[in-house]
Amino acid sequence: MRSRCRAGAHVSGIEEVQVGAGAVGRSAPRRDAAEKLRGQAQFAGDIVVPRMLHGKVLRSPHPHARITSIDTSDAETMPGLVCVLTAADLADLDPYWGHAIRDRPVVAIDRVRFAGEPVAAVAAEDEATAAAALERIVVDYEELHVVGTIEQALAPDAPIVNEGPLRPGLFHGLGELAPAEGNVCYRYRLDRGEIEAVFAHADFVVEGEYTFPAVYQYAMETHTVVAQVEEGEITLWASCQHPFLVRAEIAALFEVPISNVRVVVPYLGGGFGSKSYTKMEPIAVALARKAGKPVRIQNRVAESMVTTRRHGMRCRMRTALNREGRLLGREVDCWFDTGAYADNGPRVTATAGDAAPGPYRWAAYRVDAACVYTNTAPAGSYRAFGATHLQWIGELQVDELARRAGLDPLDVRRMNLCTPGEELRAGGKPLDADLIGDVERAAEAVGWGTDKPPGTGRGLSVGLLAAGAHPVSSAIVRMEADGNAVVLVGTTEVGQGARTVFAQIAAEELRLPAERVTVRGTDTRFTPYDRSTGASRSTTVAGLAVQRAAEQVRSQIIEIAGSADVEADSYPELFVRHFGLAGGELIGRGEVAPEGSGSYAEGPVFWEVCVGAAEVAIDEDTGRVQVVKTATIADVGRAINPQLVERQDEGGTLQGLGNALYEEMVYEDGLLLNETLLDYRVPTFEDLPGEMHCIIVENGDGPGPYGAKGCGEGSLAAVTAAVATAVADAGVPMTELPLTPERVWRRIQELKEDETWPR
Repeated sequence: MRSRCRAGAHVSGIEEVQVGAGAVGRSAPRRDAAEKLRGQAQFAGDIVVPRMLHGKVLRSPHPHARITSIDTSDAETMPGLVCVLTAADLADLDPYWGHAIRDRPVVAIDRVRFAGEPVAAVAAEDEATAAAALERIVVDYEELHVVGTIEQALAPDAPIVNEGPLRPGLFHGLGELAPAEGNVCYRYRLDRGEIEAVFAHADFVVEGEYTFPAVYQYAMETHTVVAQVEEGEITLWASCQHPFLVRAEIAALFEVPISNVRVVVPYLGGGFGSKSYTKMEPIAVALARKAGKPVRIQNRVAESMVTTRRHGMRCRMRTALNREGRLLGREVDCWFDTGAYADNGPRVTATAGDAAPGPYRWAAYRVDAACVYTNTAPAGSYRAFGATHLQWIGELQVDELARRAGLDPLDVRRMNLCTPGEELRAGGKPLDADLIGDVERAAEAVGWGTDKPPGTGRGLSVGLLAAGAHPVSSAIVRMEADGNAVVLVGTTEVGQGARTVFAQIAAEELRLPAERVTVRGTDTRFTPYDRSTGASRSTTVAGLAVQRAAEQVRSQIIEIAGSADVEADSYPELFVRHFGLAGGELIGRGEVAPEGSGSYAEGPVFWEVCVGAAEVAIDEDTGRVQVVKTATIADVGRAINPQLVERQDEGGTLQGLGNALYEEMVYEDGLLLNETLLDYRVPTFEDLPGEMHCIIVENGDGPGPYGAKGCGEGSLAAVTAAVATAVADAGVPMTELPLTPERVWRRIQELKEDETWPR
């Protein structure tokens, strides 16, 4: 690998205190490394259950059409085919689902709203038969007008993508759902101060319109589900990040008690939000229900690309500054393309609205963010959603204002960034990070203020992400008679290292070596409730539940021993003394729930820092942007496992480079044109910068165990924005991502015509 990676610089504002077994604060090896390296780790695609059939999905070739007829008779005569599922098989149900808005049918009913929408599904004894059966289903369509872009969806005469009243899903969680405004299914607003008066008195104003493309959350494992329906009980083996939320949605959809739904989650081969909430589970359950046997559905990459994606966005922003370098006001209008169905669009829109002003002091700001239906594939969660969409735009405008005022962009940030304890949003959690110190460290890492050659630019970016999701998690810790411990917690192992960190936390409390703690996988029948795996919440929220459960066990040990100085080597002896034999177990339970009124509206649990810097070099003749250096700040409160923090930031950095420079889902009239990895460009090791700096900051200011707070998303938003500001610093301000060579080259030609290149 040609890149040189410099990671792991630590800046600590707390004393290094070794307590317990010293398990916390060290880079313990990953618990899942050996079995994954040996190919022994089991994923959903490896699951085989008795009598299992193979499922395939027939998808619409049209982005918008009325279904005039479906003829399955020819397919149903095939040897080895067990059944065909269509909308007619769901007449006994309310067949719509969706965690934010209940708008998505299990299979299309009367009309298809995006190319790739499931129209029918088949179950067969082997994959070849299932694939062949799809070819023998005849569907007649009447094509309808396509609303393929945000602009088309907002036009006064635009066809309505989803007609009828909006129904909130089980986990809408954003207050009362207002009626749709045409194709706008959700709107989020922030308003503070007299915005027009502030702009009237500004010395400098920057405004512009910007475009962020739809992006695919590429994970090596595609969506895979095995579903079994027997005697009123539903069992799923699924590649899902939020098994307890999927369980609740499946129970509501198929009208069975929650206790009758079991979701088992093996290892996940990546997620990045693509496996958040419910995805392929409803159609798999419906197919298994009709077949009377278990069914496995496994997407191809092209199918996963039309199952979920990141929201495309259009944004209009203006920002004001005075001569002294004080930021005065910001006005933002942004529109998020949520596709044909809402998925997580309302939450993405609200989070983006919160991120739009940035972490600055303002005299006034106004934000209007809209979630818009179009005839494209549904858009949902993707790592650092909202922050990645808006941070690059806001930071571009801060830098441009600094240039116009003749000020150093770093000094403008020093002057205007909020400080710890300041209110960021009315009624929300005060700032819990030293942003000025963070951005200074990032700037230093890329050589801020030193000379640079022509065609080179350096950029900074500072933002925050409302993190933690709903703070509800439970954990159980069991101490066995041999002195080893087992942790049961519902967080899924997506590759982030959750099982390793939970083992370290439990080991710390129990005074055990981490190697003597086992963390089991998620099975909703046995593991306690955990709201979700995402929003950088696992270490902070679920980790706190693990810590509290382990504390209970330790308290029982101390009570049995009659001393707080009891060592782990004596645990088996204590069991014999307490139970009268070499058996029994000690059980502790930990819980995290919202404090105060119990409303998450007062959140977030913590503010995740999105701070980074970059140095780029631009080839004038080709427009190619080469990223020379990056620096990211992992402001984590306390690093439970520093190496895992570094790997998270490096992964986020690579994805940030992809969002900034390469990745874009290209649509034409609602059709996705680059649906394979031959045409869709993801970054590779060859795209790594020459230097990557991950700076871990430990101030002990998080709400999690030992003062920890989550990480893993901030680096993506930070790097995307830092690359954009660095390219602008090199003299090429851009308003559309990704910054492909063609776009950059064309912009350089425009600047030459205006005689503003080189800057």
